[in-house]
Amino acid sequence: MTTAMRISPEPPVAAAALPWDAPVGDAVASIAAARAEHGDTFVVHSGEAGRDTYLFCFSPQGVESFYALPEESASKGVADYLMLRRKLPDEVFADRRTLPGGLFRKDDVATYLTALDDSLDLTITELGGAGTVDLFALTRRLGHRMGLASWGGPGSASGEVFEALAADLDQLDGAASFVHPDTVRAVAESGYAEERAALERVVALLGPAVDAASAAPEEHGLFGRIVAAWSDAGPEDRRRGAALDVVLVHVASMSNLNAALGWALVDLLEHPDALERVRGGDAAFASRCALESTRLAQRSIMSRHVMSPVALDTGATTYEVGPGVTIATLLPLTNLDPALGHDRWDPERWDRYRFTDTAGLASPQLVTAFGHGKHTCPAQPFSLAAMTASATRLLTTYDLTTRWTDHPLPVPAQIGGVARASGPVEVSYSRRA
Repeated sequence: MTTAMRISPEPPVAAAALPWDAPVGDAVASIAAARAEHGDTFVVHSGEAGRDTYLFCFSPQGVESFYALPEESASKGVADYLMLRRKLPDEVFADRRTLPGGLFRKDDVATYLTALDDSLDLTITELGGAGTVDLFALTRRLGHRMGLASWGGPGSASGEVFEALAADLDQLDGAASFVHPDTVRAVAESGYAEERAALERVVALLGPAVDAASAAPEEHGLFGRIVAAWSDAGPEDRRRGAALDVVLVHVASMSNLNAALGWALVDLLEHPDALERVRGGDAAFASRCALESTRLAQRSIMSRHVMSPVALDTGATTYEVGPGVTIATLLPLTNLDPALGHDRWDPERWDRYRFTDTAGLASPQLVTAFGHGKHTCPAQPFSLAAMTASATRLLTTYDLTTRWTDHPLPVPAQIGGVARASGPVEVSYSRRA
């Protein structure tokens, strides 16, 4: 089907390749070059014979129109699924009874922060008094432990079970679909062999915890809610169903949080005055630091998969867009305008969750850390609370000395999510007096 049959009038078509189709040196730079050539609205074809159509929009009114699209007509959920299934087999998504949004109610945050505090205790015990560590490896391990302590059931956040689960959850990290999109073709060609093997190991590892919680799920917190959703199933189906629910909640919730916490630590270590304010217990300031680090680290392709015809008003043109098209914008191309100074770290730009440095912006929706409107990430309050608590605890416990000379860079092929570092980001640490 041609672009003209699905989008009217027909926008310019860029020759850019998306990184899951062909090797791309820098995915963001590739889309930026297409924008420079074609303007703020253009199409990129993807997939075999260009069967997938991406309509990119960057104009102020186009971005506002994008965020206003109703979910039932232009679905973020479907767009996310189509991205993640490049890395994860369909059984991770099919017939799930607990979805990530169902475990991020306001009253759940206290439970998560208790789990985080316990996880930080274990992390500090593991680190000991001094040593060297990669920041992003540290935050990834901490995230696994906190998530599993929250929704993984008894015994999942420590010892050999934790080590095994953490390794398998790394294998199941759906973020590879946008962090290393050049690798996902091999995953599909293998029939998801390694991913399916990891799933089976997770089911086996979590099975005893599911059995233990089945008799009285109300006594097992968030994990009990997952198990209770399978109360009408037989023992084997209950073990498998609950375990796969845990996998989906975990991989959808923790991966970007871990990376964002890593960048928050990087930025604080590079800004000593800000670091001392965080050490001094200024939690509101620490939250602003976390927001600003997340904004700067965003590599997200924000996308909506069109389910029924929609109109996208870009200001210059209103496009009628048919089913099957993915409408998208790319946060690093709107978040980081150097002419406005938005490429520099400044946590004072934020007032709670609101970006206030809008002078010169044609629309406040051009800049975001967690999205806008109904599609704002539901885990934003939890994520900021977790990042604030983690950074404060680690930085008050240890003196850290950076071992990098230049500011760490993101994986260049990444298009989606919060940036992952392209190489080791090591610090030396010693316990503070």
